[in-house]
Amino acid sequence: MNYFNHNPEKEFFLIQTDSESFYYIIKAVYERLKNEEKKEKDSDFISEKQAMELLAISSKSTLQKYRDLSLITFYKLSGRKILYSKSSIEAFILSSKESFD
Repeated sequence: MNYFNHNPEKEFFLIQTDSESFYYIIKAVYERLKNEEKKEKDSDFISEKQAMELLAISSKSTLQKYRDLSLITFYKLSGRKILYSKSSIEAFILSSKESFD
């Protein structure tokens, strides 16, 4: 039993429901938030700091050299913000490792 009361002059809904429906709604919201968080964690975009940590480098000029030589994929956003492709960095690390083996 659900009762929705929406007042267009206010920015909220009033929901009256039984406890089973309430817990169903809470579970659905929780699952949606959990999936959103997972999507963020699975994102291929990482920051400059994360890229340098993944590459085990401390020099921004080395990171710039990798960009200039197209060894890693990057995305330049507005201004000076640059994001790096985590998967391209991992591929670069694997190919570099294989060349030493």
